[in-house]
Amino acid sequence: MSVALKTQPLDDRLSKRNFEALSKFIYSYSGIKMPLSKSTMLEGRLRRRLRVTGIATFDDYCDYLFNHDGIEREAIYLIDAVTTNKTDFFREPKHFDYMRDVALGDIVRQFSERRLRIWSSACSTGAEPYTLAMVMSDYLQSQAPDRDYFILATDLSTDVLQKAQKGIYSSDMMAPVPPEMMRRYVMRATNAHRQEMRVAPMLRQKVGFARMNLMDAKYPIGDPMHIIFCRNVLIYFDKQTQSQVLTRLCNSLAPGGYLFIGHSETVSGFDLPIRQVANTIFKRI
Repeated sequence: MSVALKTQPLDDRLSKRNFEALSKFIYSYSGIKMPLSKSTMLEGRLRRRLRVTGIATFDDYCDYLFNHDGIEREAIYLIDAVTTNKTDFFREPKHFDYMRDVALGDIVRQFSERRLRIWSSACSTGAEPYTLAMVMSDYLQSQAPDRDYFILATDLSTDVLQKAQKGIYSSDMMAPVPPEMMRRYVMRATNAHRQEMRVAPMLRQKVGFARMNLMDAKYPIGDPMHIIFCRNVLIYFDKQTQSQVLTRLCNSLAPGGYLFIGHSETVSGFDLPIRQVANTIFKRI
């Protein structure tokens, strides 16, 4: 469908009918619940998408999506517009302390593979997988120099994946990185006025980024992972979807491997092949 560039009317609003159609699609595609209370948020975010497509009104946009097969073309951009991508380096730091002090030593003893496999399953703009890479590099260099590692970093949003692959962040965002790691693994911009830093190539080459939908029936990750991080994603799902996603994550985890979820999340009430070893940290049985 070709559309002529038009100016969106200032008084155009997202109708309840259109919101319900959009929220139904978003839920079926991504598992993200969009209650009516988020109508204003969705409207604001979609205004930018209307400007990009040149579609004049929300009615025209939804007509294009649902009556003219535009949903196939727009799905990725629609999900990019509605997903929340809050992330920080060393967010929830006790997870990384446990990984360094307990989990990695246990994994090295349990598994004979030379290359350890870690999955950051909702990586956003990359702070989590690059944090994991810093912890892995530090640990293996000092404790298991004969081992190597690879981190798979996935997200539903193509927009955040493009940013993550570049590995460029503001100085403020990099502030939680410990000074020793900052010296080893982060490069400062030659132009000091830019206030930007970039993850060093030695770490970037250890992280592979790919688009993946946790709602998919299968996760094409290759061999089972030794560590999986799935943090601050489950909170956007209902109980049924949480159960399905957690089951698939556990099936993607090697027996003896570790699953980390967000501090505001729980696996209580689900029948899963894991046991809790620390706060929001679980080991595959």
